[in-house]
Amino acid sequence: MLVSGLVLSLALTAAEPGVKAQFIGGTLPGVAAKSDARIDLTGADSLVFQCRGVDLHIAYQRINTLEYGQTVSRRYAAAILISPVLLLSKSRKHFVTLGYVDTEGKQQALVFRVEKGDIRAVLAALEARTGRRIEYQDAEARKAGKG
Repeated sequence: MLVSGLVLSLALTAAEPGVKAQFIGGTLPGVAAKSDARIDLTGADSLVFQCRGVDLHIAYQRINTLEYGQTVSRRYAAAILISPVLLLSKSRKHFVTLGYVDTEGKQQALVFRVEKGDIRAVLAALEARTGRRIEYQDAEARKAGKG
């Protein structure tokens, strides 16, 4: 019984397509910054950005800019609370900016944060589906994005 419940719960979580993200900002009305989101890049014609009950479908051919950048910060709080050795480590946050033209012909933008384990797959899928190259903010971003 326990095993079948575990298998069912794994199947339900695996059935949800896309990757977790965090909406940082952009032109999407009615969605607060730092809201949990999901990005599904498995569709043949469009990506789906889901956030706070909003399902935004963006046709890949309407996407005209892709940019990747990251912020790097030292882990000061953890170093103070746990160990000074943590001052040597860095925390990186991965951001994607996606520019597109909506169905009314207006330029729109989404900025979202993706987890470290998902960023390369997201960037590769965006390049493959849109036919556009990712613009990297700096050499460190290029290195992290290309692997």
